Parts: sequence; structure tokens; C-alpha cells
Amino acid sequence: MVWSPDPDALRGRIAVVAGATRGAGRGFATALGEAGATVICTGRSSVSGRTASDYDRAETIEETADLVTRLGGTGIAVQADHLDPEQVRRLAARIRAEHGRIDVLVNDIWGAELLKGGPAQWNTPLWEHDLDDGLRILRLAVDTHLITSHHLLPLLIEEPGGLLVEVTDGTTEINASGYRISVFYDLAKAAVNRLAFSQGHELDPYGATAVAITPGWLRSEMMLDNFGVTEANWRDALSPDRSDGHPTAPEGFAQSESPRYVGRAVAALAADPRRARWNQRSVTVAELARAYGFTDIDGTRPDSWSAL
Repeated sequence: MVWSPDPDALRGRIAVVAGATRGAGRGFATALGEAGATVICTGRSSVSGRTASDYDRAETIEETADLVTRLGGTGIAVQADHLDPEQVRRLAARIRAEHGRIDVLVNDIWGAELLKGGPAQWNTPLWEHDLDDGLRILRLAVDTHLITSHHLLPLLIEEPGGLLVEVTDGTTEINASGYRISVFYDLAKAAVNRLAFSQGHELDPYGATAVAITPGWLRSEMMLDNFGVTEANWRDALSPDRSDGHPTAPEGFAQSESPRYVGRAVAALAADPRRARWNQRSVTVAELARAYGFTDIDGTRPDSWSAL
């Protein structure tokens, strides 16, 4: 039997996706939308301007919110820089006034893809790394999550059953056994996994759950652009005979996943009345797909971490 999302699984739930402009953030928002949720999509890139955005790209939070609505949910775009505590405080006040609570909070803020550099810059020793860039990676990856949780978790614990998702790269187990790109990147991703553990400890008495989730090789807009393909023809990137000037993707790209796949993992967790069994855990999307039975948009269940 082909899996398909339940359009009413999260009907009436209020979700916030912090960092919903593109990539995994858009995947979270749209998957929650296809399950019927009301999704508040936040980020810096808006039709009204790209306030403090580190990327010069066309995607906006309004586009994400529109996709949520078209998929059956209710999308609401709110521009916010999650490094600015006052902007996040105002976001919390608005949500409290308009919705009264949050059922799902996804901490997906990142924005340091350019700062981490490409493969040629990986493995640069700490003492040779640009210090300002490194410290900004930590601010974008860790400070934003702390600021967001500080202001929004009081709304998550208004009623029992809330779900906090911390989005990272690599599980606690995977990252403990290998160095990741640079000291700054390695520390950032380890810290986000630990945030799910520590916040889960604090949320447990309130009947709320915190989980760290890592997608696999994500076919984000930036990744697709890098290989000169779209979601519709992404497998062309694997061709060894490319003549369009774009690089051929490594063999592992065959196990890549759309942003919707990681989003469906969160939707499945949010719809599970027994979600507390995952509290403080650090898991891959593939692990959750095996547990809940959901698939990517093409009907597959990719697992790029299994090759490690």
C-alpha cells in the first residue's frame, strides 16, 4: 500500500517553524501543513526585505506560508531575526495574543552554510580559521536556538503534549565518533543535539517532549542549484557524462532526500500520542521513517547515514 499523509492528523494544532524560509525549514512547514496544522513560518527573508539574511537568495517566508496553505494547512508568515531577542519576544507576544499556545516548535535556524564553506575549506585548523566567521557560526547555530526557546517554550508548556524539535546534522552517536568539517561546525552540531537532551529534561515535568532530528543528504534549493538540477530531475546530477558545466554528484547523492521527508518525521512525532518515548533522543529521519512508516515524496525511504 502506498503511504500518504493524513490531511487531518494535526488539524487544530499550532506549529512554529523557526527558520522556515528554505531547505529543511520549508520541508518542516509544508509537511506540517499537509497534515492540517496551522504553521507560523518565521525567518529573515521576506517579501518586505531580507533583514540581516546571510544569503542573497529569492526564497521568502511568504512563499513557504503559501505552500503550507495550498497543501491543506494554514500558513502564516512572520518575519523575525532569531538572533535578536526583542524580535523573538515580540513574536512570542503575537502568538500568545492570536493563538494562546504552541503545540509544536521546530528550532531549525541555521544560516551559516556559506560560512562553513565548501569541501576545499573543510578541515581547516582552528588557528587558521577566520575567528569572526567561526564565532558567527556558533551564534547562528546555538544562540538563535537558545533565544527562541527562552521566549517560546512558555507557550509550548501551556498544555501537556507539546513537542520541541531541535534540528542538527548528525546524531549524538554519529558525531561522537567523527570530526565534522571544522571545530566550529563540529561544536555547533554537537551542541544542538545536547540542547534536545537538556531541554527534554526540563520539559518532561510539563508533559512536553524534545527530540533532536538530523536529515540525511538534503536536496535543499542550494544543493539543487549547486548540481544544476531541480527536484523533478535531481537524479540527473548523478550522471557521469554531464556537459552543462555542473559537477557530477557523488554516488551517495542517490540516497538524498527531499526537505519534505524530514518534515514528515516531525508531523509523525506530533501526531503520536506516545511521542514522549522519544524524549531527549537524537535520531535520523530514516529511523523515524522505519518507526512510523512515512515515505519521501517519491515513495522511497532514503537513509544516507547508513553508509557511514
